[in-house]
Amino acid sequence: MKLRWIVLAVCVCAAVGRGIRADVPYPMYVQQAEAAIDKAIRRGHIPGAVLVMGNADGVTYRKAFGHRTLRPKRTPMTPDTVFDAASLTKPLATAICVMKLIEQNKLALTDPVAKYLPAFGTVGKQTVTIEQLLLHRSGLEPANSIDAYANGHEAALQNIYNLQLEYEPGERFVYSDLGYIVLGELVAKVSGKPLNVFAHDAIYQPLGMNDTTFNPPADWRDRIAPTTFTGRVHDPRAAALGGVAGHAGVFTTADDIARYCRMIIGGGELDGRRILSELTVDLMIEPRCGADRRNCRALGFDVDTGYSSARGRRFTPGVTFGHTGFTGTMFWIDPVNKCYVVMLTNRLHAGDDSTVPLYRAVSTAAAKAMLGPLRVWNGIDVLAHDDFKPLTGQRVGLITNHTGIDRHGWRTIDLMQSSKSVNLVALFSPEHGLFGAVDEKVGHSVDPKTGLKVFSLYGETRRPTPQMLEGIDTLVFDIQDIGTRFYTYIATMAYAMEAAGKAGVKFVVLDRPNPIAPLGATGPLADVDRLGFTAAEPIPVTHGMTVGELARMFKHEYGCDCELLVVPMGDWRRDLWFDETALPWINPSPNMRNPTQAALYPAIGLIESTNLSVGRGTDEPFERFGAPWIESRQLAVALNESDLPGLRFVPIAFVPESSKFAGETCQGVHIIVTDREALQPVESGLTIARVLRDLYGEKFDAARVLNLLASAEAQTAWQTTGDPSKLSDTWSASLEAFGKRRAPYLIYR
Repeated sequence: MKLRWIVLAVCVCAAVGRGIRADVPYPMYVQQAEAAIDKAIRRGHIPGAVLVMGNADGVTYRKAFGHRTLRPKRTPMTPDTVFDAASLTKPLATAICVMKLIEQNKLALTDPVAKYLPAFGTVGKQTVTIEQLLLHRSGLEPANSIDAYANGHEAALQNIYNLQLEYEPGERFVYSDLGYIVLGELVAKVSGKPLNVFAHDAIYQPLGMNDTTFNPPADWRDRIAPTTFTGRVHDPRAAALGGVAGHAGVFTTADDIARYCRMIIGGGELDGRRILSELTVDLMIEPRCGADRRNCRALGFDVDTGYSSARGRRFTPGVTFGHTGFTGTMFWIDPVNKCYVVMLTNRLHAGDDSTVPLYRAVSTAAAKAMLGPLRVWNGIDVLAHDDFKPLTGQRVGLITNHTGIDRHGWRTIDLMQSSKSVNLVALFSPEHGLFGAVDEKVGHSVDPKTGLKVFSLYGETRRPTPQMLEGIDTLVFDIQDIGTRFYTYIATMAYAMEAAGKAGVKFVVLDRPNPIAPLGATGPLADVDRLGFTAAEPIPVTHGMTVGELARMFKHEYGCDCELLVVPMGDWRRDLWFDETALPWINPSPNMRNPTQAALYPAIGLIESTNLSVGRGTDEPFERFGAPWIESRQLAVALNESDLPGLRFVPIAFVPESSKFAGETCQGVHIIVTDREALQPVESGLTIARVLRDLYGEKFDAARVLNLLASAEAQTAWQTTGDPSKLSDTWSASLEAFGKRRAPYLIYR
């Protein structure tokens, strides 16, 4: 039973002057968006940007940042700057013009393209439909050679029409500029006007998008943000087609895109002018997914694909939609809460750095500014809201620790104990004990508040014994995991599931977030002959799953057979880091003190079995490592030269108060996470091991990396490969197979 909450935010409408911020419901998040843009400018990723937020009633925020031009002279960015929109052309021009023609009964989505462009219907393309082109499911390749455009417009089109399909129409999603070039020609053929003219007459002029056009006039030049050109479309194929093409070519402003967004939110109408019927807009924005429920697109919009960075982490997947452009442009629309965000940059004027991380950061912050933060419900919150119905009349044993709390901070133990529906009879604790404070074996005890017996599953036994399960009908698991295979809480769960199955005891998992879920499944699968408490099942180093999803997989794939119920979370998504859930962070173990350490753990924990201190006994475990035999500056230089994604290293010295090298001075490095989205934890951990071995030879106990890596093949690979960036090739096939195997057990998007 999954609790779904739809929060309808009130987006404040206010008159906004150019470059003046108005009130938004949660202004502290506007500052996060601004900080992300300022950071990108400082780092030279973009010259400047224009950011707009708003709702159906108008713009609620508008601001220009940085510079429009850097050379030959610096010119400040202004809110009315005109940008090369690149692939925003697809929704802003081509798709909406196609929908206008459909509304006029001149086209139908199911019509073959060849009905209107007979030359297209050759070499297997006779059945390709208009809808398939709009959804990038036509079978056309992404782009053909630029040489195919050398002999003029008509010859270029014929070269496209002569192409064979790369896959069967409708079979899969492959983003294709060629499909939209064909759609642009379709609009021209059916309307009797070139795409740019029809878009102006049917869309831009009535909508009041007065600063939107193809091939901008010369008197706009001073307002145009240059890419590598000023006033000429950057895309080489669009340029070769005369600046007017279905995939690229539109120049526009943030305010004009805001009007487009407001029209879509308004069901096709803005300021009393109807552009499309409400039915047509509904048809246009309806998500259409593949057979695997992935790669969802709307007609002209991205919904949920690998290109959805502009959605960020606050807009709801599968419901909201938008698009990005190669030149550094994006917009995203939330039709439920009737809000939108637009950010335009001219990144190519600064270089060729990706703006994908910036899209994600700005969209997340903008959505929070308009909607507030996402509020995730843990499984215990959902269960308590449902008055513990699955446990009614049951004698319950609870496997938990100090992380077993609801979103308000109340212990699961106390919530169950005070419920008239639950007969809580015993407690079970994992490694580190009921209060998560012990770094050694734990004995049985009594919970001081409730007086309940606490059976330790990290003492004389790591599995519930038949005697412990006597008098228990249902065993409940509620512990916060951190998403890494060798963190032992999931082993405790697997062992308890096996014991429950043998005893005929029902097993219930109260689900919780995977704090590092955005890292996905990474690293080699554990060898079957190396399974144990730090590798309970043959899964990757990071699995990208919640404990509830793992329980489902353990039951059906790995023999942990029991009567299983998973109580899902409410409003959790797989793309959320823990700090984006609005849930309180409780240290899951004594040395796991913040989400950054959780993200670093699969890299640094991987080498903990060697003769290194990983910071236990200091205030920054897993954010530093070292040893008495290391020279810190030498190591920091070598690691930074390795250019590990999302990481930088600073030389330090530290003295652990406990654990390895207690009381000894260790030289080593402090780890700075510069971009957690870019992290490759397993590759980074093994590259660190390789650098240590190369610098210090036998002083580094390289053989013991295998203890937690648990893959003989990967152990050999990191020590012998000439190119550490190729390490993932060692486990890519098995990881892909694992991805397919886990798919049926996933609960969340």
